[in-house]
Amino acid sequence: MRVGLVGVGIIAATHLAVLAERDDVELEFTVDPRPSGAVDFRGAVPPHYGSLAAALDLHQPDLVVLATPTETHAELATAALLRSTAGVLVEKPLVHDLATLAGLRALDGEVDVRGRLFTAHHFAFSPEVEWAAELLAGHPDWGPVTTVTSAFYDPYVLRGPEAFASYVSSWMDSGVNQLSMLTRFVELTELTSARETDGGASAWCSVGFRSRGGTGTARLRSSWLTGSSSKESSLVLGRSGVEVWIDHTAMTGFAARGGELLADFGNDGRTPRKVAHYRPLYASLLSGRPDPVLGFDATATITAIHHAVPGAGRPPA
Repeated sequence: MRVGLVGVGIIAATHLAVLAERDDVELEFTVDPRPSGAVDFRGAVPPHYGSLAAALDLHQPDLVVLATPTETHAELATAALLRSTAGVLVEKPLVHDLATLAGLRALDGEVDVRGRLFTAHHFAFSPEVEWAAELLAGHPDWGPVTTVTSAFYDPYVLRGPEAFASYVSSWMDSGVNQLSMLTRFVELTELTSARETDGGASAWCSVGFRSRGGTGTARLRSSWLTGSSSKESSLVLGRSGVEVWIDHTAMTGFAARGGELLADFGNDGRTPRKVAHYRPLYASLLSGRPDPVLGFDATATITAIHHAVPGAGRPPA
């Protein structure tokens, strides 16, 4: 698998670490307009280019990975789709507005957007989320999920204006992670309320969903006003009294009913959190049968809810 990596910033380090583990992958080239962007990959430095167009003039990759700022995703993805036959994995969120999403969808008659364009919804692959999803799937007797509460905190307040330049807002950055995580448990339907505070550094949103014939609400909190990173989610299955608690920072979880512990999950403490996310993500993507959460249809649903205006009706699927 010949891979071209576009963008060699902070998140690219995780992509490179996971790709380097795989003996079925070669890093064909890297792209970044910064002159110091060349990287070491397994002791060698692949060719480096200042633009994707220049790289694609000389290489025929099987996969192009876009680890660049969100506002560049659509243009770069379009170029990769039109100028090569490669699959394209884009860092989340895929796009920054619904009009841009529509533009990518319109390409589907010209190139195979649904078969080639994927979004790195890495939180859907985190170990504690996969554990909880398997647990719920194995216990239909617990009934539907009725309420979800999720809180994602990142200490980006220390970065000041740089945080907004890089991540736009806490909802833009964390909201898509929370929504993609929720797709493992429920069917999302609409954004029912949204309020951003602290100049966009904090948000409180609610999302409707369907679960096993019932409906429920997910309450989503995100904020950069914190001293350290902390991410947790609680899923309540109200009919049975079961609660599943997952700690995304520690990658742990447990299920309980009243005072009874039903199940628990831990990890070995040796795998960095993002590596633990991207390792199974790449395993799925490169398997030949990518998980649907990576695909364009799932991305379109998540994006529509992520950018919806509450009260405007259910966003298009």
